Amino acid sequence: MRSIIAAIVVTLFATTAHGQLLKCVGKDGRVEYAAQCPAGTKELATGIRSSPAPVAPAGGAAATKSQSLAERDAEFRKRQAEKAAAEAKDAKKSAEEAQRRRACDDARAHLKNLQSGNRVVKVDPKTGERVFLEDAQYAGETADARRMVDANCK
Repeated sequence: MRSIIAAIVVTLFATTAHGQLLKCVGKDGRVEYAAQCPAGTKELATGIRSSPAPVAPAGGAAATKSQSLAERDAEFRKRQAEKAAAEAKDAKKSAEEAQRRRACDDARAHLKNLQSGNRVVKVDPKTGERVFLEDAQYAGETADARRMVDANCK
């Protein structure tokens, strides 16, 4: 007996679940939305249904359905490889940009240090001793620093 009642209740719920939403306009212009319009209102269909309308398969959709699992898998792997290649390209480009910015900042700092008149010390590669730049060397170092700024800060 319980199973019969449960079946009837489920059937009643299922029929109301597929109802249509109606736009009901009253005499005073008041708009209501309901499954059934009250008496004295004008009924307008909204086109909204609780269950979606079946989609008509287009030419491309029919072709997609006929593809085998292997073909879809191959297409997926191809898209995945293209995406990975694009991400690698973007990562390489951003790394190069960051390296170029660091080189630009370093070159500007070196040029600013040379132009400020501070004493600059270099390490002699032969002896390993610290050697202060002389006035003649400042001009060459400043020119090199300007070239580095021009090359790295575009």
